[in-house]
Amino acid sequence: MTLDRLREEAESYLGKLCVEIDSRRVGSAGNRAATDFFASVVSSFGFVTESSAFDCVDWNQEGMVLTIGGSAFIASASPYSLGCKVRAPLVVVSTVEALEVAEISDRIVLLRGEITREQLMPKNFPFYNPDHHQRIIQLLETKQPRAIITATARDVDMVGGAIYPFPLIEDGDFDIPSVYMTDEEGNRLAEYTGQEVFLEIRANRIPATGCNVIARKSANSQRRVVLFAHIDARMGTPGASDNASGVIVMLLLAELLADYAGNLAIEIVALNGEDYFSNPGEQQYVALNAGRFEEIMLGINVDDVGYYKGKTAYSLYDCPADIAGLIHDVFSEYADLIAGQPWYQGDHGLFLLNQTPALALTSDQLTELMAEITHTPQDRPEIIDSTKLVTVALALRDLLLHLDQQPALSR
Repeated sequence: MTLDRLREEAESYLGKLCVEIDSRRVGSAGNRAATDFFASVVSSFGFVTESSAFDCVDWNQEGMVLTIGGSAFIASASPYSLGCKVRAPLVVVSTVEALEVAEISDRIVLLRGEITREQLMPKNFPFYNPDHHQRIIQLLETKQPRAIITATARDVDMVGGAIYPFPLIEDGDFDIPSVYMTDEEGNRLAEYTGQEVFLEIRANRIPATGCNVIARKSANSQRRVVLFAHIDARMGTPGASDNASGVIVMLLLAELLADYAGNLAIEIVALNGEDYFSNPGEQQYVALNAGRFEEIMLGINVDDVGYYKGKTAYSLYDCPADIAGLIHDVFSEYADLIAGQPWYQGDHGLFLLNQTPALALTSDQLTELMAEITHTPQDRPEIIDSTKLVTVALALRDLLLHLDQQPALSR
């Protein structure tokens, strides 16, 4: 097959995942269409696929209203918030210490300032959950305000730092209704402390299902390489870079391996939930492989590749010297691939948590992507260079073939 044909296929896949499918948020019809599409394509290249369903929630909202007397305020419903229609006095809290002593039961509480400096991890998030975040959640659930308003500034260190304001709470397991607004709007609202607030959120959670897609070749081999790309996208973004790009690399790689008949077990996984509050696909994959991660000689994660600026950066994690050397040798043949800095905000963390050597590929402009584009409507197909996607797929194909020819490589 020619490079031109692979580029055309990459662009076709990009249109399918980001334009024809209008949303890949977990639990949505678009997300199910994306996983069905992935399974259909990879199976056409001789891979055996498995798609096990997990329970999740989708979310629908039709706006909100926030007023005090004759004054209206601009805010948005927090993703996955329950709906409500309440009137209650306003209490303002700026620190955890103030929250510990504040009387907020049966009131509407405005959180602003220091306490809203960084987005709270969801209460049941399994892989990273700092104690100070959980303390805030625990206090709110214990004190039970009628609703929560959060006023947030820019957080350039968070994934999706371009989002302003950002939702302090994004958690389908947290049952106190909440909205979010800019820090400037929060300052205006704080002037009404003690007065009665009217808040209506028109939103509801919808029971749904999703699935991972696991595609395998030579599954009986004891030497396994696993490749991840998360197929979901955060609500409100086309998710071209994050992470239709990685999914497209997997689809191209599956085609490049259509005739593969080696001794290396190859597992290509469309994980479902990296941009969702509870990581259901990641949890399902870890449970499925409990006690079996030692079989994986190398785990590979592809996320946010193909950005039209810069090159593709690869980074290694706990790789034995012989595997690391082979990766460097193979990738050195591709001018658009360079060694980059480690990063930990991706699904390769599952390999690291299970003491498995890992390789991650992303854009060397990841900082710019996270600060300006990721998780926003600007993450559109126009920012993706399909040639770069083809290059990553070809480089991974070459790496897998070299790994297959090196049976003595370390685990």
